[in-house]
Amino acid sequence: MEIVNWGILSTAKIGLEQVIPAIQQAPNCHVRAITSRSASKAKEAANLLDIPHWYESYKSLLADDQFDAIYNPLPNHLHVPYGIDALKAGKHLLCEKPLALDTNEAEKLAEISESHPNLKVMEAFMYRFHPQWKKAKAMVQNGAIGQLQTVHSFFSYFNDDASNIRNKPRMGGGGLMDIGCYCISLSRYLFDAEPQKVQGQWKIDSQFGTDYLASGMLEFGDGTASFTCATQTAPHQRVNIVGSTGRIVIDIPFNAPPNAETQIQHYRDGKRETITFEPANQYTLQAQAFAASIIEDKPVPTSLDDAIANMKVIDDFRQAANT
Repeated sequence: MEIVNWGILSTAKIGLEQVIPAIQQAPNCHVRAITSRSASKAKEAANLLDIPHWYESYKSLLADDQFDAIYNPLPNHLHVPYGIDALKAGKHLLCEKPLALDTNEAEKLAEISESHPNLKVMEAFMYRFHPQWKKAKAMVQNGAIGQLQTVHSFFSYFNDDASNIRNKPRMGGGGLMDIGCYCISLSRYLFDAEPQKVQGQWKIDSQFGTDYLASGMLEFGDGTASFTCATQTAPHQRVNIVGSTGRIVIDIPFNAPPNAETQIQHYRDGKRETITFEPANQYTLQAQAFAASIIEDKPVPTSLDDAIANMKVIDDFRQAANT
């Protein structure tokens, strides 16, 4: 195998505008089919993105034996159910974050995955594939800021649309699930460890029943990580990585533009170094890496254990915030 043929579950906006075109740019990927709850939307998306086949149901797409992997950008509450269906249909699975609604559901997917050891499963935290994050991680590991002591991340946008899935609790909505999961993931990624204690506070929208402002503190053995995520706040994102002798600032940590340069700032000894990266599409790099794992039959870059661990921190935050 030299090319991985993909099927796409749903015509979600993130897929149509970002992920699917990015997958199509990966040299080892071919998007073969797409489906939606609406046959007309599936056909329209296929025509728009030059996808050879479209199906009028998820079941029909999964029954197609002409493709190898699926990308699942469905609402959060459908990640595990259709992820399990994909594995049972013999398809590799790239699933949008967060992997599940809670740890128990994530472990259920892992259990099914164990019975299909030849299939690859990965949670789609695309930021980890961008060169700016690989550089930041390497700098932390190589002592460029001394001993890592604390990480602070902020991620916000404004969305008060009652019909949006991010504002529907039964679909796994809320800021913590949608964007707070990034803040938790990157903290674990940089410390290369799991937090020993999780503290959290949040504000719940009285109309939607979802969190619109959440702040957390993660205690690691060698330091701390703090974060705020918000869904009814002025759009902003930034990550500060602070060590004993220096710090790193990532200006656009999550939505790095695919067609523009990005920068990180390195502060040490009273000096600032700006490190610039050529344009890179983190979604393309993610798809390429996942496809390589399939083609070469090697472990995926981000393991299912990592996804479950991230889900556990989310659950611990919820418990702390509610009590």
